[in-house]
Parts: sequence; structure tokens; C-alpha cells
Amino acid sequence: MNVYDNITRRLMTAIVCTGLSCGLTGCLHFHKGPKVPVLPPVLTPIPLLTIPPPANPPLIPAPVIDLPPMPIAAAAATPRRERRRLAPKSSATAPAEEAAPEPATDESAIGDLTAGGAANPEAQHEAASLIHTIQIRLNGLPPQVARRQRSQVNRVRNFWKQAQEALNSGDVEGATTLATKAKLLLDDLDKLGGE
Repeated sequence: MNVYDNITRRLMTAIVCTGLSCGLTGCLHFHKGPKVPVLPPVLTPIPLLTIPPPANPPLIPAPVIDLPPMPIAAAAATPRRERRRLAPKSSATAPAEEAAPEPATDESAIGDLTAGGAANPEAQHEAASLIHTIQIRLNGLPPQVARRQRSQVNRVRNFWKQAQEALNSGDVEGATTLATKAKLLLDDLDKLGGE
């Protein structure tokens, strides 16, 4: 008997749902929109106005601007990572004569670090705050900018680490120079990220 009650309940539910869906939709003639009267076609042509050229042409001709070619969308895709190539390992029995390298005569790309000496505490505090500011800005870079400008971000990190090492070794002037270079590169990154 319980099976018949279940079938009856389902049948009644289906009938009620069908009735409600038909009743709530309403009649079709209620859904028709108002008729808009059709306008008569225009048979007479309308004259177009022409703007006369200026009586006094400009003295300076318009400059011709050569625009650079449009970038290709494929070039904007993420660049492929270059694989690291491991340097061939030298044998452990290398002669001791090769151990003494020749002194480099050309200047370093980052400049020479100064000896430092007794540094002014104010200059040391200024260098430390500049390094701290660079660290905060590096950590706050958006991931998209960091991915697109990976090489420049790596350069900034390199200058930042060298500035920290110089400050820890007591070279305040060298630390300030390196931190300034990192700050300038970060400013360029901010400009590129805003575009």
C-alpha cells in the first residue's frame, strides 16, 4: 500500500507543477508588445552639406609621423627560459700555478667599492634605510611585472644584496652607491609596470 501512496504523491506533484507552469506563463496575447506605427518612406533626397575649405590655409604643413611597426602578439608571450649550462668541472689535480689569477685591469661594471673607514652614523643610517626601502619595494612588485621583467628584477636583487654586504662590511659609501643603482632600476620597473 505504501508503494501506491508514493506513486500517487508523485503523480499529483507532477500535475500541480504542470498546472502552475501553464497558469503562470499566461496567455500569449498578453505578451504581445504594442504596435508601432510604420513611418512613410522618405521619397525626396536630402542634400548633403559640404564644408568649404578654410580661406587661409595653415602656414605650417602637418608633420608626417613615422610610427614604429605594431608588435606581434606572439612576441608578447612569455619568453622561453634559457637552460643553464653547467661549466665543465676541472680536474682535482690542477697545477698550483693556475691558482693565482691575474689582476683585472678593466673597471668593474658596478664601480669600485671604497674602503669605508670611520663612517658617519647618519650616512650609515641613510644607507640602511635605502636598502630597507628597496627590499620592501622588491617584495611588493606585482608577480606579472616580476615575470615579464625577470632579468631587470634579478639585477635589482643583485645590487641590493651587494649593497647589504657592503654595509655589513662597513663600506657605507659603496652601499649607498649600490642601493642607489638598485633604486633607479626599480624606478624603471615601476614605469614599465604602469604602462
